[in-house]
Amino acid sequence: MINPLRKIGKQFLDWSDTIGGLVLMMVKVFANSAPWKLDGQQVWRSMYRIGVKSFPIVVVTALLTGAIMVIQAGMFIEKYGAYGLLGWGAGYSVLREVGPIMIGLMFSGRVGANTTAELGTMQITDQVDALRALAIDPVRYLVVPRIISMVVMLLLLVIIGDFAALLGGAITGQVLLGVDVKLFVWSIIEYIKLEDFTHGLWKAIVFGYSIGIISCYFGMSTRGGAVGVGRAVNASVVGSAIAIFVFDYFITYAMH
Repeated sequence: MINPLRKIGKQFLDWSDTIGGLVLMMVKVFANSAPWKLDGQQVWRSMYRIGVKSFPIVVVTALLTGAIMVIQAGMFIEKYGAYGLLGWGAGYSVLREVGPIMIGLMFSGRVGANTTAELGTMQITDQVDALRALAIDPVRYLVVPRIISMVVMLLLLVIIGDFAALLGGAITGQVLLGVDVKLFVWSIIEYIKLEDFTHGLWKAIVFGYSIGIISCYFGMSTRGGAVGVGRAVNASVVGSAIAIFVFDYFITYAMH
């Protein structure tokens, strides 16, 4: 009886420690996010690594996502002959939900995991301690530029991904369903509102920030050598995915 209770207590303490660490990381990031405290060179370098190198895979994924949404919607469109609603159906789901979530999950798997592994390796090889010895704040120098870059680049990638998904949907609708591209575009312009577009952008900002905080926290708190880096990366990816769906629920509910 004691062992199960001990395990439950340890799990509770671990969760409390993680939540407290994440909150503390948010406070430190906020305190070091003033423009005059930022290292512009680090920010631009992080943006290039994070955004530019993620561009091809995001575009390909978005094109296929848009195509899949049109194929799924096409089953009902053909049944009722409502071809003029195809662009609206695909665009509404892509802009508000599918686009931000798909790109956010890919972003957390690629960029978030890479960030955790990079910071974790620096942590276990004492590079972070070396920065402290030189009176350089690791959060200001390593964490803040990465988080700002994640927020900005995920926002831009979601915008690009939205247009790529709509393009993929328009092409698929023309080729497989015979829906003219002009009709597809007209349906989007006629029925999609600006708030549908901004809805997804707000999600991108929140997702980028949460992925940044989680991946940097687990990277900076890595212990236990190479095995510890693996555990940190796993925790980062899982935590980011959970955060994406939790925040998606609350944002959708708040902006419904």
